[in-house]
Amino acid sequence: MRNNQFPTTRFTLVVHAREQITPESQSALEKLCEEYWYPLYAFVRRKGYGPDEAQDLTQGFFTRMLERHYLRDYQRERGRFRTFLLTSVQHFLSNERDWARAEKRGGGRTPLGLDEVFQTGERRYSLEPRSDLTPEKIFEKHWASTLLDRTLLRLQAAAMEAGNGNQFIRLKGYLTGEESEIPYSQLAETLGTTEGALKVAIHRLRRRFREVLYEEISHTVSHPDQIRDEIRFLTSVVSQ
Repeated sequence: MRNNQFPTTRFTLVVHAREQITPESQSALEKLCEEYWYPLYAFVRRKGYGPDEAQDLTQGFFTRMLERHYLRDYQRERGRFRTFLLTSVQHFLSNERDWARAEKRGGGRTPLGLDEVFQTGERRYSLEPRSDLTPEKIFEKHWASTLLDRTLLRLQAAAMEAGNGNQFIRLKGYLTGEESEIPYSQLAETLGTTEGALKVAIHRLRRRFREVLYEEISHTVSHPDQIRDEIRFLTSVVSQ
């Protein structure tokens, strides 16, 4: 029964993106790119490529994905979307470097309209703490961050729509492990509520956080049975 309710939103994007080149397929691919480009950019940078070449290669990878229909090789029932993307970009780096450089020079191919998005990559990468993480671990770290960010953005949007945006901002730390040192009684007074009501609100927010995170992860795996494994993976990556 649960399988019939398995969310398909993110996979629907994949389905549209792997069709013939149309405005709809390019739009779907751009959406996927916006969501997942930075983990791949960080992976390429950690592989030793400089900022300009990493930008060229990352953009070239997504453009190549559109033109060569890489997504047709992805079958949801066969595995995790993060594994598919990582394997695909590794293959691309091994075999398509010349193509990526030609694409950047204007080789007659259809570019994605995301130049500005890609240009933010190095600014983000420059803020990375120095570490000995492998390129694969860097990818996993930012894949996890992307899922958490998407979850928090969904919760914030819902809170804003309900008129609870200020409360969400004050309580967000209870979801990210950065709990405020302000006593419940003081925080409740600041928010114009009681301490008991505040504790209930935090409990409900944590529960909703788990539900939305579950949904986000469900879009990237091939079967509901894999979700708990992915949550364990996510937890281990974030705690590193």
